[in-house]
Amino acid sequence: MSNPSKSRASRRFGSPLTPYLFLLPYLLIFATFVVVPAVFGVWISLHDWDYMLDSKIFLGLQNYADLLDETSIQYPEFWNGMKNTLIFTVASVPFLIVIPLLLAMLLNNKFPGRTFFRALFFAPYVLGVAVIGLMWRYLLDGNFGIINAIFGTDIQWTTDQPWAWVALVGVTVWWTMGFNAIIYLAGLGDIPAEQYEAAALDGAGWWNKFLYVTLPGLRPVLIFIMVTTVLASANMFGQSYIITGGGPTESTKTAIMTITELGLRRYQMGAAAAESYVLAAFLALVSIANFWLLRDKDAVRERRELKIERRDKDALRRQEATA
Repeated sequence: MSNPSKSRASRRFGSPLTPYLFLLPYLLIFATFVVVPAVFGVWISLHDWDYMLDSKIFLGLQNYADLLDETSIQYPEFWNGMKNTLIFTVASVPFLIVIPLLLAMLLNNKFPGRTFFRALFFAPYVLGVAVIGLMWRYLLDGNFGIINAIFGTDIQWTTDQPWAWVALVGVTVWWTMGFNAIIYLAGLGDIPAEQYEAAALDGAGWWNKFLYVTLPGLRPVLIFIMVTTVLASANMFGQSYIITGGGPTESTKTAIMTITELGLRRYQMGAAAAESYVLAAFLALVSIANFWLLRDKDAVRERRELKIERRDKDALRRQEATA
């Protein structure tokens, strides 16, 4: 006679393979389009890989060594791209973190038309980079652009520095701040209202509420936005390619533009792959630093104290067992 409780438990939990079957489609896609290309890219970076030729000469780490050799052709171009990428990232990331946060705090209040303004600020983000780039290329044109006409200026936004960087940062902030603002809004909605009420009863003003309630409550969201914004800024390509063309004098030619030109126009896929992995290594280090700087120090301290307490208890238990 079968055990009813056992059969109910079997029906309830099912086969232990069920979760893996649900994950299988994603794992297949992830392996096909991420893992396999990443591993194959490492193999390409070890060769003189010209996809127009049949022979692929093995070079070992020479493509990576060329990036550290000042006499190589790739050295000045790649590190100029890295420098320009750093400039854009440092210039754009603070705006893309602070402005969306202020916008989200404003849109989190209840007022007529709140939903409309949320959609209005998010709307540019749904447009592709090609649309954004072409639109702003004409708006910022120094000869007939409407931006100079509105402000009564005579600035060459796309061919002079520092105006080219001002234009690229401004366009990127306008284009993508709505996405970060929506993420902030979701995080603000998860902060319990009771925390603000308790802070108000303690006499906290808006600044103290922001420091001790809002920011701690947004810590996971801040980590997500910080990491994704840095990665997106470091991979900037379309804005510079369409609006400034990498100019003037390659001063806005980013690392991604350099890698793309080297691999697809000069057919040096091996060197381009090596440059892409060096860029990826830098971005990985920056992401790890962001996680470390924004970690919950109190939670880390509590986990460390709990680990020490458990270790002491285990040591005491072993001593009692051997006594």
